[in-house]
Amino acid sequence: MSEADESYGLLSETSSIDETRNPARQRHLPAQAALDWLRAGWRDLLVRPGLSLAYGVAVFVITALLAWALIASGRDYILFPAIAGYMIVAPVLAIGLYEKSRALEAGEQPTLRTMLLVRPQAGAQIFYTGLLLCLLMLLWNRAAVLVYALFFGVRAFPGLDGVAAMLLTTPVGWAMLIVGTLIGGLFAAFGFAISVFSIPMLLDQRTDALTAMGTSMAMVWNNLTPMIAWGAVVLALFAASAVTGFLGFIVIFPLLGHATWHAYRAMR
Repeated sequence: MSEADESYGLLSETSSIDETRNPARQRHLPAQAALDWLRAGWRDLLVRPGLSLAYGVAVFVITALLAWALIASGRDYILFPAIAGYMIVAPVLAIGLYEKSRALEAGEQPTLRTMLLVRPQAGAQIFYTGLLLCLLMLLWNRAAVLVYALFFGVRAFPGLDGVAAMLLTTPVGWAMLIVGTLIGGLFAAFGFAISVFSIPMLLDQRTDALTAMGTSMAMVWNNLTPMIAWGAVVLALFAASAVTGFLGFIVIFPLLGHATWHAYRAMR
């Protein structure tokens, strides 16, 4: 066998090994894996629960203040798109929860200090990712305003008290709901795909922001069944938190944060 053939054979074997180990190429996880991640997240929450719940309280306060600021400033017309877009940047806010789960996995003792002063392996790349996700959320908010203008023109927003009647009792309102849901779904799917694993990856590995987001999207695409199930779980729990005036975030946000870390590790 020639030297070139040997080199080619070695390259093929290496590529095969890399493909096996590459998390983006794993496609064997079942849909019920989402429930396994949720249970693992619950176990992490119960270890020194005060840390996770304090984190959840902080997220609740931030969310409530943002909602109050929008209403007080007369920008309540973007409240619902902002709440929906909040899920896009949530993985950035959950980095301290990922750090707690990482520490528990490594046999270390998590503290509130280490959760708040996280030192990701990727360094400043995590801030670039957060910036890109914030820009995506702003773009979604602008798109929501444009959709409203296309259907209702220059008609003033009726306020939170009158928006339900406007949307649910008129044909134009139903049409806007359908189109807005489709467009919002595209933004949500894209934001979910690039963010769900990119932040845990930047915490865990030395890589750049674009590589992490691209790998996250590939991991979601190649594990579509469990990720659809996981997205449904996240959406249901997020909706439950919103119904409670975001009070549910105190428990649900830490639970989802810890569970997301285990989802990342399951595909690593």
